[in-house]
Amino acid sequence: MGRTTTRTSGRPAETKTPRVPLTRDRITEAALRLMDAEGLEAVSMRRIAREVGVEAMSLYNHVEDKDDLLNAVIERVMQEFPFPEAVDDDPIVYGRRLAHCWRNLLRAHPSVIQLFGERKHSGASVDSLRPMDEALSALRRAGLSESDAAQAFHTIGSFIFGTVMMETGQPFGNGEHARAFPTGIEAELPNVAACAPFLAECDLDAQFEFGLDLMLEGLRAKIAVA
Repeated sequence: MGRTTTRTSGRPAETKTPRVPLTRDRITEAALRLMDAEGLEAVSMRRIAREVGVEAMSLYNHVEDKDDLLNAVIERVMQEFPFPEAVDDDPIVYGRRLAHCWRNLLRAHPSVIQLFGERKHSGASVDSLRPMDEALSALRRAGLSESDAAQAFHTIGSFIFGTVMMETGQPFGNGEHARAFPTGIEAELPNVAACAPFLAECDLDAQFEFGLDLMLEGLRAKIAVA
């Protein structure tokens, strides 16, 4: 009998790409990426499922519902908080550094501002609250009472949130905005007319420092006379 030979095509056998396991962290990362790219309104369970390549029902093995997912996004963002180097001799200086860290974090994830505003994050973890604790610690070490520290935290936080909202929306972000003011307003709105060029050309970094100076130096003055 003749020998039977087996022919091969010469091509390597195809290997399947291993499937990436679906986890809570992977779902959260996908939601955050989508929120950063397209805004909070784009985040839905069905859209996230498409982003990670599964059916929507598969998500519910890892997150309870959309509320749980959005809470996870907040936790994920707060884990990124870039704590500054400690400044032992002047808590107000450290507070200034913390304010810049908050601003930078929110600029990286601007839709988080809307998320914070719309949600009651009662299930916050210890880690997600560490930035708040650091800020309150600096304010208390500066000499504020617990009540005043809380008031200052809310006031400065509102300023930072408002600044980032203005930066990302850019209502006065460039000289083109000057054309939004009506012509011939000098008689009716003399102050708007006088300040219009500066409103249009205001440097956002300089504006942030100006506002932060007003609040922090105001705190120094309040503490000094307490």
